[in-house]
Amino acid sequence: MKIFAHISWLFATIIIAVSLTIMILTFYILPRPYSRKLSAWLIRISIFFTVEVKGKEDPKAQMFLLNHQSDLDIVVMETITSRDLTWVAKKELFDMPFFGLILKMPQDIAVERESKTSLIKLLKDAKRVLKTNRVITMFPEGTRSTKDKMLPFKSGAKIVADANRLRVQPVVLIQTSKYYNIKNFYYKPGRIKAIYMESFVADKNDENWLKDLREKMQKVYDNELANNPSHR
Repeated sequence: MKIFAHISWLFATIIIAVSLTIMILTFYILPRPYSRKLSAWLIRISIFFTVEVKGKEDPKAQMFLLNHQSDLDIVVMETITSRDLTWVAKKELFDMPFFGLILKMPQDIAVERESKTSLIKLLKDAKRVLKTNRVITMFPEGTRSTKDKMLPFKSGAKIVADANRLRVQPVVLIQTSKYYNIKNFYYKPGRIKAIYMESFVADKNDENWLKDLREKMQKVYDNELANNPSHR
């Protein structure tokens, strides 16, 4: 079974690379955000995974916050919304050959950790993005966690949301690392669940809203695992 999973991972990874190449080739041909959506849908269809959506997207949402387990998370989010997403990612990813181009072309936002000047740039970039009606999309954990417990949320999401009084919508993705795990060279087709939680307007007077949000998202995640044996 492990050998089959490794072969499936290689197939899925090749599909992802080809689809991202198509995005690059069509970026200046198709109206945005269709090149990125096309790429995401090609990946989703070609590697045979489906997405079940629970809850409703808020059409007025200005920021999506997602838990992060797998590279498939981006594909899932790009295919369950028609909105033009601006992904916030660490600067090292922008500097990578090929993949960095995928982030630079749509003018996504780069963040340099532990840098005060980067925080200023993040706020400026966020204002630029909001003027174009794109949705700022972040993984507040800051990195992947393949376990069922979410990592502590970093403060960047709160700083941006508070500064602009953004309408924030959390999205909980259920066990995406169970299907695609780049560290273990593992992939299997399956049905991924995405849960839209209720949106809210960020209140800078509430110092704990991001910490409280993590707890709420974790509770949604835990309840889904407890009530749906197929995720175990």
